[in-house]
Amino acid sequence: MIQIQAQSTIPTDFGNFTVYAFSEHEEDWSPHLVWVAENTDFNRTVNVRFHSECITGEVFHSKKCECGQQLTESMKFVSEHGGMIIYLRQEGRNIGIINKLKAYSLQEKGYDTVEANLMLGLPADGRNFDVAIEILKLLNVKEINLLTNNPEKIKSLNKSGIKLSNRLPMEIQPNEVNRSYLSKKRNYFGHMLEKV
Repeated sequence: MIQIQAQSTIPTDFGNFTVYAFSEHEEDWSPHLVWVAENTDFNRTVNVRFHSECITGEVFHSKKCECGQQLTESMKFVSEHGGMIIYLRQEGRNIGIINKLKAYSLQEKGYDTVEANLMLGLPADGRNFDVAIEILKLLNVKEINLLTNNPEKIKSLNKSGIKLSNRLPMEIQPNEVNRSYLSKKRNYFGHMLEKV
């Protein structure tokens, strides 16, 4: 059972957030993080983003994906409208940074993002959103608007008992590097993308 191990208020470029660290054990150095904007009311419909860790895109501004831009836009949105970001420690669709770099190396040889993962004996997408649902329930959130393009996140909510009021698109303008990656997300995973 995960629980809150620590919390603090953190000022950011987008406003103040209360940040909670969720894990099973206090010694866990990679807990899930929940960033709650200061004007958030859990008794009303809450704007929520399930966001999986992407060190290459978020920290080093890689152009291979749109993760960094999605996180930035999510922080702006929930700061302005209230809500939270559930930051899940699922680097590289939950294959980890080492395997992610191996997959990138295969992509440089012409394989796409799905083919590369499968060639490494890994799932095309190994993420799981059950822990995000568990966090929402621990925070007593009953109804949400979900910031996503991913149908799997919606499916995880549909069987959770938490009401999904609306889906809020989180589409980022493609660049010259990630257009084929985004096309694969739309055509293989069914992501709701129109700008590709």
